[in-house]
Amino acid sequence: MTAITRRGFVGLTALAIAGVATGCGRQSESSGGGSASAAPAIAEGKATGTLTVWAMGAEGEKLPALVKEFTAQNPDCKVTVTPIPWDSAHDKFTSAIAGGTTPDLAQVGSTWMGEFVGLGALDQVPGNIDNSKFFEGAQKTNVVDGTTYGVPWYVETRCVYYRKDLAEKAGITETPTDWDGLKALAKAYKEKAGAKVGLNLQPGGQGAWQTYAPMMWSNGGKLMSDDAKTFTLDDAKNVEALTYYQSYFTEGLANKAISSSPAEADFASGVAPMFISGPWMMAAVEKAGGGDAFKDKYGVFTMPKKESSASFVGGANLAVFKNTKNRDAAWKLVQFLTEKENQITWYKSSTDLPSVKDAWEDESLKGDEKLAVFGEQLKTAYAPPSISTWEQVAGKMDAQVEKVCKSGLAPADALKTAQTEATSIGIG
Repeated sequence: MTAITRRGFVGLTALAIAGVATGCGRQSESSGGGSASAAPAIAEGKATGTLTVWAMGAEGEKLPALVKEFTAQNPDCKVTVTPIPWDSAHDKFTSAIAGGTTPDLAQVGSTWMGEFVGLGALDQVPGNIDNSKFFEGAQKTNVVDGTTYGVPWYVETRCVYYRKDLAEKAGITETPTDWDGLKALAKAYKEKAGAKVGLNLQPGGQGAWQTYAPMMWSNGGKLMSDDAKTFTLDDAKNVEALTYYQSYFTEGLANKAISSSPAEADFASGVAPMFISGPWMMAAVEKAGGGDAFKDKYGVFTMPKKESSASFVGGANLAVFKNTKNRDAAWKLVQFLTEKENQITWYKSSTDLPSVKDAWEDESLKGDEKLAVFGEQLKTAYAPPSISTWEQVAGKMDAQVEKVCKSGLAPADALKTAQTEATSIGIG
C-alpha cells in the first residue's frame, strides 16, 4: 500500500483508511531542487508509433476517452491504455521493472517515485517541459536527489469539513484559523450541539501519520532535514504537534475506537460534525445528508495554523519508463495530459483536481466556494519525502501514533522510538 490518493484520506473509518493510498502543495521534504541536469528535449512534430499506458482505478477506466483526443491530433500514434487495480498495482510495477516489461508511461503514485528511481526504472523529464506551471509541492514529489523524473497529473489535499448549522447552534459563527480555535469548536460541538465527538480523527492504523502530519507541518515541524539525509521525527516541534493531536483523545473530543459508521454518516447525523478529508468527500457527505438541501448545512476551511496553515498533499504523477522505445511520443502524451484545457476536461470527467495552477482559473473550479478552499490549501501543502524507504518508515510512525492515541503513550517517547526505527531503516 504505497501511494496517497482519495482513498488514503484523513479522519475517516478504518475501512475507508485501509484502502490503498496513492500518493501536492508547497514542497516534498526530501525533494531538493530541480533537475541536476536537463534531459534531452522532446523532438518537434507529431507523435508517431505505439504507446502502452498503465493507469489505476477509475483513472484507468476514464483515460481512454481523453486519449482519443490525443490520437486525433496525432493520427500516426496508437495508444493502448491498460487499467490496473490499485490493490495490485505496486507489485505489478515492481515485477515489470524486474522483468523489463514496463509500459512506456504510467500513472505513478507520488510515494512510489523514490522507490522506482532507486530501481533505475524512470526516465528524466525532458528539459523543455515547464515544471513551473504545477503546484510546487506536487511537482517536487517527482524530484529525487535533485533530478526530476515525472510530472504531477492530478492533485488532492485535505481541509476541515464542519457543520455550519451545528456550529451556529453551539454559538460559533466564525471558522477557526488556529489550533485554539479548532479545539474550541470541537468542544462547543460536544458541549452545546449534542455531538458525541467534536472532531473525527484517526486514532491509528494504516495512514494515521497522514492525519498527524498536517499539524506537524503547521507547527514548523519536518520529517527530514533540509538535505534529506537525516530523519527528524523526534524534533521538539513534532512532539508539540503530536501532543496537541493526542489531546483530542485524552479530552474526549475524538474517539479512541474506530467508528462503525462511515465518516459521512456520522457527519450528517451530527454524531461527529467535523472531520478532515479531501474534496472527493463532498458527494458522499451530501448523499448522506439527503441531497442538495444539505449543501448549505456544511462548509470547509483550510487547516488551522500554529505557525502557518499546512496540509497533506496527494495525487498521482505521470512518468515515462527508461526502457520505452518511443520516448518522444510518451513525453508528448504527458505534455498533452498536463495542458491547461485538458486538465479542465479531465477534472470534469474524473473529478481529479488539476495539478496545473492556471486550470484553477476555470469557473468550474474557482466558482465553487468549497473547491476554492481546497485550491487555496494546495498552495501550502506538503508531500512526504521522496525516498525509497518512506513506506517502511510510515508504517513505524502509524504504529507509534496509535499507541499515543489509544494507549496514552507520551508523544516524546513515541517519536523517539519512530526516530530510532527510521534511522535503522535508512533512506535507501
